[in-house]
Amino acid sequence: MDQVGYIILAISIVVILLAVFVISFVLYMRTPAPKGCEKLGIGPKNCEDCNVEGCMIYKQRHKKEE
Repeated sequence: MDQVGYIILAISIVVILLAVFVISFVLYMRTPAPKGCEKLGIGPKNCEDCNVEGCMIYKQRHKKEE
């Protein structure tokens, strides 16, 4: 295979990967939230119930209280 063939192969691989990314992102955005999780958000009630110390929101919330 000559150099032009490798360039065409590389470009086609990049195009295929970009197409897979765009398609999967669009499908992800169209997928509805599971039942029971539709209106979950970040709020004081949810953060009080959760004690995951590795969570960035937990760290920010408790940093402000100190």
